[in-house]
Amino acid sequence: MKDKLIYIIKGFFFGIANIIPGVSGGTLALTMGIYEDLIGSISNFFKNPKKSIQFLLPIGIGAVLSILLMSKVISYSLDKFPVPTTLFFIGLIIGGVPLLTKKVKSEKIKPLNISLFLLTFGIIMLMTFGSAGSSSLDFTNVGIGGILQLLLIGMVAAGTMVIPGVSGSFVLMLLGAYESIINTIGDLTNFSNLGHNLTVLAPFGIGVGIGIIGIAKILEFLFQKYEVPTYYAILGFIIASIIALFVGLIGIEVTFIEIIVGIILLSFGLAIGYKLGDE
Repeated sequence: MKDKLIYIIKGFFFGIANIIPGVSGGTLALTMGIYEDLIGSISNFFKNPKKSIQFLLPIGIGAVLSILLMSKVISYSLDKFPVPTTLFFIGLIIGGVPLLTKKVKSEKIKPLNISLFLLTFGIIMLMTFGSAGSSSLDFTNVGIGGILQLLLIGMVAAGTMVIPGVSGSFVLMLLGAYESIINTIGDLTNFSNLGHNLTVLAPFGIGVGIGIIGIAKILEFLFQKYEVPTYYAILGFIIASIIALFVGLIGIEVTFIEIIVGIILLSFGLAIGYKLGDE
């Protein structure tokens, strides 16, 4: 029972991470020590559905609860207190980094591993300092081409959601689809426009499913065959994402009180991240 409760708590933070632009749910899953099992359960769902459901269900419950209960709170906090809120999540990520270093410290540093670290680090830095597309995709009239486009966008976005250090919402912004998708989801309660909204979200949702399963299978293979190099690549993603989150705070006006609260929340996040990664 204790294990299930811990998984629900971890799922709760995983769900929150997925609704915050710039924060990767995959990163928190990894630093909380559930990433490999999560990938394995998704990848082998149809081979061993009972075992997969037993693992995914409590995490899913926690994630759904966090999205339902915390989405408005997080949105308000990011709008009114962006620095303290972001520092808390930076703390969560940093707190789990020691867990990752344990995965690689048993092997001597090799040129390949360093190259992979620098490659993934560079990718996130380019995404951070590069600009998203200036144009936003319009799905007012969705034809066959639009459906295929939504399917592909869903696959790409979902695939990156699974990769630690990469924010799926940020990738949607780069693709110019974030605003359209978010607005369509927000309009689901408008039943007069339900048909159109489902026409947009159905192919996108199918793409999300395909992307998650596809990337999960690739990552499972990499963990089995090339565990240490894969972790070096992931560390590159994560270290760069931490820097990217700090970069996102540059230029934001902040009071002295908010700085103090931010430092406290950063420390609190560190403690929670370390504890969850150690469970």
